[in-house]
Amino acid sequence: MSVPPDARGPVSEQLLEALHGAPGGRGSVPPPPGCTDPLADEDLQLSLYCCYELHYRGLPGVDERWEWDPWLLELRAGLEREFEQALEDELGPPSETAPAGEMDLALRAIAEDDDGPSLSTYVERQADLAQVTEFLIHRSAYQLKEADPHSWVIPRLEGAAKTTVMEIQYDEYGSGDPSWMHAELFRTTMIAAGLDGSYGAYVDRLPGVTLATVNLISLFGLHRRWRGALVGHLAAFEMTSSLPNRAYGNGFRRLGFDAEATRFFDEHVEADSVHEVLASDLAAEVAAREPTLAADVVFGASALALLDDRFSTALLRAWRAGSSMLIDAAAAPP
Repeated sequence: MSVPPDARGPVSEQLLEALHGAPGGRGSVPPPPGCTDPLADEDLQLSLYCCYELHYRGLPGVDERWEWDPWLLELRAGLEREFEQALEDELGPPSETAPAGEMDLALRAIAEDDDGPSLSTYVERQADLAQVTEFLIHRSAYQLKEADPHSWVIPRLEGAAKTTVMEIQYDEYGSGDPSWMHAELFRTTMIAAGLDGSYGAYVDRLPGVTLATVNLISLFGLHRRWRGALVGHLAAFEMTSSLPNRAYGNGFRRLGFDAEATRFFDEHVEADSVHEVLASDLAAEVAAREPTLAADVVFGASALALLDDRFSTALLRAWRAGSSMLIDAAAAPP
């Protein structure tokens, strides 16, 4: 990201204007945007993304002291309340629980209950080059910082759960080899597709429904009270990744991408077949050690399934209509 993104409404406009100056001394915080669908609202999701990005790589030209500025944190808290309420409106508040010994079954039931369209099957069998290129742009918002949001749970766990997360994350970060970090493998795939592989290069092109999938992990990761949901998100993510990535790899090979370009997908097929077992154990361990978090674990997995389904449905609807979901679709990569 060479410059901060463009505003998409009154809140992001005031936020980005403030970030151009020095932190401190701001006036009243703007209220959250009155929107009918906070889970896809452009102004809300972009504003949240910018607030959260200050905890990752920062924003170009923005004073790093903004990360903990009281004005910004108050604004972010209002946006988060809207986001969380929208999730609870769809899923209900965290209440559905499962004994630690049955957590694996509960998480698999969430994945199997997803009757939405399969994005991975479409990419494997039908997607053309322009569509898989767009797919990479959407996924870049998370994949170029893959594992980072989930790592926030490490200092918030104890015992075997902490060790299990560390084992998963060690693989995510390349098992000691920077060239095998999953984020780096995804960058290689982007470059093979003729895209800019630099971090945050396409934020201005990503709609709210895409940004929401990334903001969800940041929401869970930045709040200790959501540590159970972050574990559920990580567990469900790892338990449902292997087969879709096999399909994505097949789709890219069908379109002529070589082994280096598809290594990201192939590595996930292999690594996540192991992580699947570790993630299941992780969820069970957290539920056993802190039974009050069991409902949050289930909620985190359900929220992941909800937002991924909304993203996939919107993207496939656009593709089947012969269009793109990217902002300024006319300028989409050829």
